[in-house]
Amino acid sequence: MPRILIVAPSWIGDTLLAQPLLRRLHDKFGRVSIDALAPPWCGPLLARMPEIDDAIASPFAHGELKLRARWKFGRELAQRHYDQAIVLPNSFKSALIPFFADIPLRAGYVGESRYGLLNLVHKLDQGKLPLMAERYAQLAEKPGAELPRPLPPARLEVDPVNTARTTARLDLDRSRPIAVFCPGAEYGPAKRWPARHFAALARELARRNYAIWLIGSGKDAELGEEIRTQSGGVCENLCGKTDLAAAIDLIGCARLVVSNDSGLMHVAAALGKPLIALYGSSSPAHTPPLSLSSQPGLARIVNIDIECSPCFARECPLGHFKCMNDLLPARVLAEINALREPADAG
Repeated sequence: MPRILIVAPSWIGDTLLAQPLLRRLHDKFGRVSIDALAPPWCGPLLARMPEIDDAIASPFAHGELKLRARWKFGRELAQRHYDQAIVLPNSFKSALIPFFADIPLRAGYVGESRYGLLNLVHKLDQGKLPLMAERYAQLAEKPGAELPRPLPPARLEVDPVNTARTTARLDLDRSRPIAVFCPGAEYGPAKRWPARHFAALARELARRNYAIWLIGSGKDAELGEEIRTQSGGVCENLCGKTDLAAAIDLIGCARLVVSNDSGLMHVAAALGKPLIALYGSSSPAHTPPLSLSSQPGLARIVNIDIECSPCFARECPLGHFKCMNDLLPARVLAEINALREPADAG
């Protein structure tokens, strides 16, 4: 049985966009063992991917070279006798460990001049592969080969025991339909829908008998409290009160998810939840939720067409933030009304 090491991305959303690659490897080889080398914070996500056998926590912080430590870590991984490595990040550093581990086949994109570190080198054709998920999935094929389409869907497994434990700990009521809002975006404020818009939408959904849970990291706690206050207290601010594993399981309870373009948006898509994906500074042409194509009608992209968007900036370079300010709650509510709801939602 082939053993493959995936050097995973550092972002939660990008890690989920790599799941079609993992599924393709299983389909291609029949029986295969796949481990993933990833930052520790991605571990709970990888643990819920049925394609992954083992998530190996990378001991290196972002930007650290630590050449000798990487060599030592690579020699430790050599004891696992991998047949192939697939390196998803484009950095020079990310290709070092598979090289030091003497993995015979090492695939990835050229990136930062990685000839030698990689020996199955792909050259990216951005026009042919516009989606990040397609670019990752292409690495399962030989360089230059046609990518099989459609992409396999992403899917995450929910832990019902952990769900029950978390809802009990947080004293959450599941008797009403649940709308989950994901108001954060690790990349920067230019990707975040304004708090006042989330609050207005929450008030309307509360009138429709929804319970509204705000889910995010500790960095989003202040933003969550702002939304809760402006909504008149109809929201439960859970930002910073869960780890990623619990956040995944709580999103699994949702009848509806409204999210900025973020890692949790991709989580909701992988869980097959009815999803409103809000885009401002980023582009759905590059990183859309995968359920948009795999489960038509279940996810809807909401953005406005203005000249300066997408700018891909962390903060609005023009200072007006029209891409999100002018994306009004009424427009989002109309998209919610148009969503297809799966029979097993909630």
